[in-house]
Amino acid sequence: MDVTIYEVAKRAGVSIATVSRALRGTGPVAAKTREKVLKAVEELNYTPSHLGVSLAEGRHAANGVVFPDLAGPYYAEVLLGYEEVASELGRSVIILSTKGRTKVGDLIKDLAGRVDGMLIFGHTVPEPLVAELVRLGVRLVFVSRDPLPGADTLRSENTASARALAAHLREHGYDRFAFLGAPLTSDDDVDERWRGVRGVLGGAIEAVGTGHYTVECGHEAATKLLKGRDRPRAIVCSDDEVALGALLAAEELGLAVPGDVAVTGWDDIMAARHARPALTTVRQPMRELGARAARALDELITGARDTPSHIVLTTELVIRSSCGHHPQEVPT
Repeated sequence: MDVTIYEVAKRAGVSIATVSRALRGTGPVAAKTREKVLKAVEELNYTPSHLGVSLAEGRHAANGVVFPDLAGPYYAEVLLGYEEVASELGRSVIILSTKGRTKVGDLIKDLAGRVDGMLIFGHTVPEPLVAELVRLGVRLVFVSRDPLPGADTLRSENTASARALAAHLREHGYDRFAFLGAPLTSDDDVDERWRGVRGVLGGAIEAVGTGHYTVECGHEAATKLLKGRDRPRAIVCSDDEVALGALLAAEELGLAVPGDVAVTGWDDIMAARHARPALTTVRQPMRELGARAARALDELITGARDTPSHIVLTTELVIRSSCGHHPQEVPT
């Protein structure tokens, strides 16, 4: 692993700010102190990095946001909530989407050196790099992942709402279920949703991979599923985009929703309310997630708080007509 400015400072017995000033000539440093710094640099074979120097010198009035992919309404809503608050706080936002990029680690380290802190979505950043960023003292806020040491996390509640959704479907009398979402092991939120519905439905539900959380992948997976001999009576989808793809697949195959197959989603994006039939889903506060993340990162940057917080926001089951007929339809 590359030598860091922290190791140079420790070897020389000075602060990282002093190391930065000695190497860049940006402030007064005693001759003896400069000699100690240069000796430590030589002994450790240290190459100054943009990240280390930036951390030593202070703030940039900019925040970094790292997303796996900016496509889709979920990411857009979270980003809107984040940007609105960041703007109020006088901070600009630099966005990095890792989809299709090579040398992601180098890109993220470069971004970390140009901002005061970063919002990172889920498991976009490899765990060894997360540990390195924490060790370097980068202010970090993660959205949609389990708590981890040295960083803030924000996420929406999944398990209880997933169980409530599964219980509602069981009340309709359905006996065969499928869960569309993929891959479960790479997303903490979706994995919790799967475990929640499975906890209620047990062996009556199977997990079906979609590859990505998109309308196209939901359509492809649902088409194969609904063409099978033992097609499910209800499809529980990892998010609304996958569910919209499932609705389209059912329509193309001439199947009525919910008469032949029920379909549910998650998020409550605008299209869920206007789909026909309107989509039963779980509403999560996407824009609030972004807004709370921006405020949390600001607290870490300004020193208002120096201990990580782990916040879980409430979700809400929204029952519409795609899951079955109801005596009195809940307003959308």
